[in-house]
Amino acid sequence: MTHNRYSRQVLFKPIKETGQERLKNSSVLVVGAGALGTVICNHLVRSGIGHLRIIDRDYVELTNLQRQMLFDEQDVEEALPKAIAAKNKLKKINSEVTIDAIVGNAAYENIEKLVEGIDVILDGTDNFSTRYLLNDISYKKSIPYSYGGVVSSRGMSAFFIPGVTPCLRCIAREGTDTGQGQTCDTVGVIAPAVDMVSSLQVTETMKYLTDNKEHLRNTLRTFDIWYNNQYDIKLSKPDPHCPTCQQKEYPALQPAAQDKETVLCGRNTVQIHEKPQMDLSKWEKYLDSAATVKRTPFLLKAEFDNEMSFIIFPDGRVLVQGTEDQVKARTWYDRYIGS
Repeated sequence: MTHNRYSRQVLFKPIKETGQERLKNSSVLVVGAGALGTVICNHLVRSGIGHLRIIDRDYVELTNLQRQMLFDEQDVEEALPKAIAAKNKLKKINSEVTIDAIVGNAAYENIEKLVEGIDVILDGTDNFSTRYLLNDISYKKSIPYSYGGVVSSRGMSAFFIPGVTPCLRCIAREGTDTGQGQTCDTVGVIAPAVDMVSSLQVTETMKYLTDNKEHLRNTLRTFDIWYNNQYDIKLSKPDPHCPTCQQKEYPALQPAAQDKETVLCGRNTVQIHEKPQMDLSKWEKYLDSAATVKRTPFLLKAEFDNEMSFIIFPDGRVLVQGTEDQVKARTWYDRYIGS
């Protein structure tokens, strides 16, 4: 271990050298490398986590730079997938950390493989369907889940431990949707709120991994940093009817729970994932007569004249940009991609 790198952290009595060694021997999964995810990854890599696995389905755009701390204008110019751009920056920050960067969508088909060997799951997502997926795999595999959400100047976080705390489904009735239906696209978001939520998520994760479990917060913390509000809701007893932590049915892990079409929060984009894979060179030639096409090693972008565009990934995902109407997106997809 490079003691000089972590000397200030080792001086912190709750961590010391024993805690630092625990961090080095720990593995975490971060789902989503956007606003929350980039700050989470930054803190974890600087802290000396041993193994970081990142999965994200999107690529870097100019509007991301206001709050997604690992990206820059060059990443936008190259249209890099966020997972790849994040890994590039993180390896420059700490080359000692093992980093897996996966360009893809966390779904019931791959989530069990994603959590293999993982000690904590961290939430960098922007939608509750994926959060329920993370919650359900957390309780099925007995892996703690560090939840976070942010919109506008509001945020919230909680640290769920299977067998110890209720799960996300249990407390959803208590108002875990920070935006109450709002998104960053409709009401905006300020970066300091993102930083605060991510820092809370990482702090609880570090407490757990360094065996300081007696200091875990055990609350759902919510705040509004602009209007100076903050309060904690104590994690109550599990809901006896909860299908996840009590009934062990894990509904988000069932095939029927996964939609082929997903509206991406704040992106004016619908993701359609029907094909198991797509050959980018083939689709570049096919779409060249109908759209302005640009291919990178990671994706294919096809821009149509009417402000609609496709982003095609090798894993079969297509982002239909220019609408949040799933019917319209499906019409365009069927017209150019087909079944």
